[in-house]
Amino acid sequence: MKSLLIIFLLIQNSFFLQAQFYTVSKQPASCKIQKQQDLPEVGEASKDDSSTKVGKSKAECMDEWVRQYLSVSYPMDRMVVNSSYGWRRDPFTGKQKLHNGIDFHARSNEVYAMMGGEVIKMGYDKRSGNYVTIRHGNYTVSYCHLSKAMVRKNTVVKPGEVVAITGTTGRSTGEHLHLSVRYKGKYINPNILLNFIKEVKDKAIAHYSSHVAHSQMGCCHSVESYP
Repeated sequence: MKSLLIIFLLIQNSFFLQAQFYTVSKQPASCKIQKQQDLPEVGEASKDDSSTKVGKSKAECMDEWVRQYLSVSYPMDRMVVNSSYGWRRDPFTGKQKLHNGIDFHARSNEVYAMMGGEVIKMGYDKRSGNYVTIRHGNYTVSYCHLSKAMVRKNTVVKPGEVVAITGTTGRSTGEHLHLSVRYKGKYINPNILLNFIKEVKDKAIAHYSSHVAHSQMGCCHSVESYP
């Protein structure tokens, strides 16, 4: 019964997350970015297929892929892009300027930690408004223009934990979530991290579903062998 419930939730979430993710525009980065193998060590999915590991039961393999699925999280339940990463016309000055993150449509939404990490900064400034910055290994993720922070500095957060509520504080023309990502101190396109999260979740769902299918086939063969 527990397995069926988990399967239902994973399949349901897979359709929902794919739908929400494809609202993210895939803009090419306007600066040099890291290669795929440089993506986060923290919460990174194993490169080895659990099903090939000697001594692991099917239940253990399935549980491992559930853990992999939960090891990363999108920053919001629904992501609709207002403004992409890259060069754009500044809404205040009218001049061309590099937009160092992605702006998502928001209306008092919960904001989630994308991976396990540590809150290294939080506070207020005239530009970002209320903000929270979380470190994930060599990556730092900042959430800006918040109405409220839900975490404190130096606390450890889990993937999917609520860290803030969206708002329109600071230099903002309206409520939205500004998400910026730095790799070793340099701004990069947040889509790199969002794509990584999607890949981890898709891989976990695919492997989990495969284990479930094999288990169901085994049950069917067993019934046929013993009428």
